[in-house]
Amino acid sequence: MSPFEPAYLRLHWTGELAERARLADARLGACDLCARYCRVDRHATVRGAVCRTGDLAIVASYGPHQGEERPLSGRRGSGTIFFGWCNLRCVFCQNWEISQRSAGQEVTAQQLAAIMLELQATGCHNINLVSPSHVVAQVIAAVTVAAAAGLRLPLVYNTGGYDSPEALALLDGIVDIYMPDMKYGDDEVARRFSHCRDYVTVNRAAVREMHRQVGDLDCDEAGIARHGLLVRHLVLPGGLAGTASLVDFLAREISTNTYLNMMAQYHPAYRAGEHPELVRRPTGDEYSEALALAARAGLTRLDGRPGRMVSVPWR
Repeated sequence: MSPFEPAYLRLHWTGELAERARLADARLGACDLCARYCRVDRHATVRGAVCRTGDLAIVASYGPHQGEERPLSGRRGSGTIFFGWCNLRCVFCQNWEISQRSAGQEVTAQQLAAIMLELQATGCHNINLVSPSHVVAQVIAAVTVAAAAGLRLPLVYNTGGYDSPEALALLDGIVDIYMPDMKYGDDEVARRFSHCRDYVTVNRAAVREMHRQVGDLDCDEAGIARHGLLVRHLVLPGGLAGTASLVDFLAREISTNTYLNMMAQYHPAYRAGEHPELVRRPTGDEYSEALALAARAGLTRLDGRPGRMVSVPWR
């Protein structure tokens, strides 16, 4: 078996992938598939669920994306699928029209699988699931259909990092590349700006489990990611993101070989203007200090290129 064959194919050949889809769908009846633990019956309603998503995932946009990290975008682009809604409520979200207003269309598992296969046909290097924490069951169902129809690209789980162990257990052996945000080093800051409790504890437990499943980021001869962990950290003004604590955690408890994208593109968006601490961009010195903190912690794979979040219109 080729070392670059996507992980989910092993489960597909044995029938385990279809069983995971069944188990994930059953959990929607009292949903615990993100760290909100709303326990809403999503087969019956979306009322009360933070994600406002029921049986069907909402796709806001999809297409080849050239603005992701170099190991994902390569030359042919990362095959991004932007899901509507989100399980976080970040006041500074730069994609708030999607995450907080849910522009997009509901799709069945068959339709989502067709999108994955279309992205593969265009030559994308991977299938990049953007904000998938609240649609884990729907994603697994779609991958089951797509694998049977010939999907062979690595799966990227591109998450805000507020993921439940129940969801990650279902994704074990399905996801090839985990790409979590590590947004904060302080729970109170997370509560104020993303309206969630225990973010740091939940996030770090999730990153530990992700790394246990896939290890450090591994790339092919062309530098294209095939497997492993890639972490994103957005530098906020005034040190609000708690960078020192985060990089120390990664170096001590995950791996000094962790691929870390230190993101510099923060700008006041959505409701950031309601919070005096968030009304400006980080200074050049603040960003340079964040990179220096990571280097001093011992992290050796730093991507200091400012990233971009660009949505591709529905096709």
